[in-house]
Amino acid sequence: MSNLKNKMLDGRSRIIFYSLTPPKITTAPERVLTIAATQAERLRNLDIDGLILYDIQDESLRTDETRTFSFIPSIPPETYSKDFLIDLPIPRIIYKSIANQTKEDFQRWLMQNKELEYMVFVGATSHQQVEATNFSLSDAYALKQDIVPDLLLGGVTIPERHGKKADEHHRIFRKMEHGCGFFVSQCVYNINDTKNLLSDYYYGSQERACGVAPIIFTLAPCGSLKTLQFMKWLGIEVPKWLYNDLKHAKDILASSIDTCINIAGDILNYAEQKNIPVGFNIESISIKKEEIEAAHEVLKHVLQLTRPARSIAENKLQVSG
Repeated sequence: MSNLKNKMLDGRSRIIFYSLTPPKITTAPERVLTIAATQAERLRNLDIDGLILYDIQDESLRTDETRTFSFIPSIPPETYSKDFLIDLPIPRIIYKSIANQTKEDFQRWLMQNKELEYMVFVGATSHQQVEATNFSLSDAYALKQDIVPDLLLGGVTIPERHGKKADEHHRIFRKMEHGCGFFVSQCVYNINDTKNLLSDYYYGSQERACGVAPIIFTLAPCGSLKTLQFMKWLGIEVPKWLYNDLKHAKDILASSIDTCINIAGDILNYAEQKNIPVGFNIESISIKKEEIEAAHEVLKHVLQLTRPARSIAENKLQVSG
């Protein structure tokens, strides 16, 4: 069993991921090779537990608002991982959207990708998509169990949804019953919704007399008002006071870096008081160089925040073992 799988199944805290969106399918082949080489070089020596590769889908049916950036499909994450990042010695967590998938399509995809070790299934963004194909997230979970039962499956969690419906912890427990062993959140900027979710998750687990799976919270810096608006379009909840502060900041990027670091510290302190295993996933929502560099800056600070104590804890485990 891999080291990452052990950490997940043992309910370890302080797991750190970095995430990427593969290049657009319209990108010239030689340019894709250059991008992949640059990414691999930057990631190779980072002290991270895994690399998330997103499966980006058109979400225009989710909202009537105009998309801030036009949608262009990306190279499938499993293809990008196998064909362009093959030499990168970091575990990959492959996202797979079930949007527009039929049962037969998804079954074929699972059969073709049996070698993958970690996946996160992403549900359709609208009921219309599910009705059109008659294929749901629950159906995907059942197929996974039949075809690749040993694959470690993750689920998506959205703290902001908890602020509206107060039932996100129930969604997590249901996904755990379907075999999800860890969760990755949507990008977090609303710490209140996040702590409310963690609180209900903790007390809900006590009522159910069950364990809790690790939740990896996503952090992403914001370098411009346009990126901030795109985050809002994606459904990321930025509290009004914070939106105003970022919008009027002299340096929005520096301010958002500080915000991400503060959020990480707040989540870690709250979760570890209750022994809830949490970690962090760092991403850049924009492909702009300065925002990618800002994401690496956030990663550096989060590693400083999490690694010393984690190293002590792992040493104790080794000694006791």
